[in-house]
Amino acid sequence: MMDTPDTSGLFPVLIIDENPEHQNVVRSALEQTGARIIRSATFEDGLGSFSLERPKIVIVAPSVSGKDKLEVLQRLLDLDPGIDVILLSENYSAESASEAINRGASDYLPVPLDPEHLRNRVLELLKQAEQRRKTLRLENELLGMYRFEGMIGRSPLMLGVFAVIRRIAPHFRTVLVTGQTGTGKELIAQALHRRSPASKGKFVVCNCSALVDTLAESELFGHVRGAFTGAIQDKAGLFEHADGGTIFLDEVGELPLPTQAKLLRVLQNREIQRVGTVIPKTVDIRVIAATHRDLPAMVRRGEFREDLYYRLAVMEIRVPRLALRREDLPLLMRHFVQKLALEYRKPIQGLTRRAQLRLSAYFWPGNVRELENVLGNACMMTNGTLIDIGDLPERFQQDAPGEAVEDPTLLRLEEVERRHVLRVLQGVGGNKARAAEVLGIGRATMYELLSRMKDKEQARPESA
Repeated sequence: MMDTPDTSGLFPVLIIDENPEHQNVVRSALEQTGARIIRSATFEDGLGSFSLERPKIVIVAPSVSGKDKLEVLQRLLDLDPGIDVILLSENYSAESASEAINRGASDYLPVPLDPEHLRNRVLELLKQAEQRRKTLRLENELLGMYRFEGMIGRSPLMLGVFAVIRRIAPHFRTVLVTGQTGTGKELIAQALHRRSPASKGKFVVCNCSALVDTLAESELFGHVRGAFTGAIQDKAGLFEHADGGTIFLDEVGELPLPTQAKLLRVLQNREIQRVGTVIPKTVDIRVIAATHRDLPAMVRRGEFREDLYYRLAVMEIRVPRLALRREDLPLLMRHFVQKLALEYRKPIQGLTRRAQLRLSAYFWPGNVRELENVLGNACMMTNGTLIDIGDLPERFQQDAPGEAVEDPTLLRLEEVERRHVLRVLQGVGGNKARAAEVLGIGRATMYELLSRMKDKEQARPESA
């Protein structure tokens, strides 16, 4: 038998049952737990008692005034997704129990009741609720501990990124930030700027993919009056505008080749020339370029200048995708819920357990930006204090949202190891020494793993 938890005062437990015998069994089973039993014979009375008492545990009888148990369950969860509902059944089966639990029930017990089992189950639910409250407090504390320049992360990959920013921010002149769309490359750039000696200067953003080819040089470097049709006056470009500060060249891989040549000269000499003049002007700027594209592959195809790539990549920061930093998901969810609840002026405290599990199982191809958008949509949809599955976008309503992936619980241990090593390697840009550090193994072990994986790959027969 489980120990009774330390409860301050009596906690309300609502039983909705028109059978006095069931009510008496529940009362007798829970009288030593500190529970205050609230009895309701009908569903309508039960809803009234629920709204008044707000119990955290509700026990629903086999038949409630002709209503189906699952209907009652859904109505209760709609009112408060955070409650624990125990359903009682006179026709118990494993299939019906699985369905009820999948629909959100905390347990599904056969009638006649086993008083000791019911008592232990209620005590366990109370203990779990207390653990969730402690976890919530810890998550709020961890948010402060693992918040860095507007970013959230406690995974080894993100802590490594934060460490690199701290080291290079006081010294850099040019940095390349790479990573998939939505990983937070602009946040990295802002952090570098704020921690650099140029922090008192401007932070100027240029979306290179939005530049028109014929006007790209004018936008970046400016022009003089009469330089081309429509140039009716002198105009300073973004580089001049950022003088004394930092310019962020987002999606630098989209720049046309002629503009890439001009950019290379600026990076080499820190001098610009406005379109229509040969007179150079010196600028004191720090340059941060970012891209989601594979620049070395573009160099091989002749789509990006090799000399410009090496000039940009003097220092490169690779931002890991969200799928490689799942340790950060709970903190990111907590961060965005707090932020969005304040923005939408709603009393949202968090997500239900099943909503958290549904989000955790998702692949997140759109990375952190997609997570923020999903939670933003859910915060607008919910009318309660907790975000539930029904508040999430439609693609999360199915049991297996996102990309279809193999069940990791059904993979061989060797295959799990292989996939994890490859994920870490990709996250650190192929740096084997850094991958070994993240994995917590020696370099020799790392090379042995890779050699073994290579041998097995070569030994596989070619598919027909």
